[in-house]
Amino acid sequence: MFPSPQRIALVGFRGQLGRALLDALAGREILALDFPEVDMSQPAIADQIAGFGPQLVINAAAWTDVDGAEEKPDACYAVNVSGVQHLALACQRSGASLLHVSTNEVFPGEAARFYREWDATAARSGVYARSKEAAEKVVISLLAGRFYIVRTAWLYNKGGNNFNAKIIAAADKHGSLRVVADEFGNPTYAPDLAAAIVRLVESGHHGIYHFTNRGYCTRHQWAVEALRLAGRGHVPVAPISSGEWPRRTAPPPHAILLNTAGAALGITLRPWQEALAEYFETMSDE
Repeated sequence: MFPSPQRIALVGFRGQLGRALLDALAGREILALDFPEVDMSQPAIADQIAGFGPQLVINAAAWTDVDGAEEKPDACYAVNVSGVQHLALACQRSGASLLHVSTNEVFPGEAARFYREWDATAARSGVYARSKEAAEKVVISLLAGRFYIVRTAWLYNKGGNNFNAKIIAAADKHGSLRVVADEFGNPTYAPDLAAAIVRLVESGHHGIYHFTNRGYCTRHQWAVEALRLAGRGHVPVAPISSGEWPRRTAPPPHAILLNTAGAALGITLRPWQEALAEYFETMSDE
């Protein structure tokens, strides 16, 4: 039986996923790192992690300001690519495995496409997407046979500036909304993703995985369900095309992830509607 890693370096512990991972990894010895105390774009992070001697490094950190990446591509690549290289080199030195969290945006998102783990990546939506695709290549080239790449999509958690929070704030401010109805994806609740990641690393089955809550929807459908669960179902939500909501980058319109590799190990996530309902239940309890 594969020994469960007990000594883990977690990079990005303050993020939506990082906070969920800290809870899911309770009882293990954790080196928790994040900006500004540690800058993963600098080589010093490799020394710090290698000195800790982890069995596993989890990278839950990234430059996630998608539109901002267009203005600061070098800064984005410094974190998302060079930073990942530093972590991979630390794993080489310590003999650790690396779990790197990636995104559905590494795929182009052609209409009616559903992406499995072995499908070829071809990021097209901008600097952020291309940097995440490049990071995957770094991991694969430096840590052959000793990595997990976990792609996810549309992540949210309580306490974060996520889609749910933005939609509710906009509804309260404006009384009505216009939300894109031609962008499809998989809403993913961070605690569910964290639990799946823990099961994966305990299995010891390295490779590429797609972990999202089951099912998919449009941004518009997600907004309507979120408002209903938040007691704001009366707020009108007009469906619009992505062309009516201009951005610096155009996200992939249909980058829906399918969990095939994880399901073969018995690792699946519940439907996105159930996870979203629990999210709002926990929010109402606070």
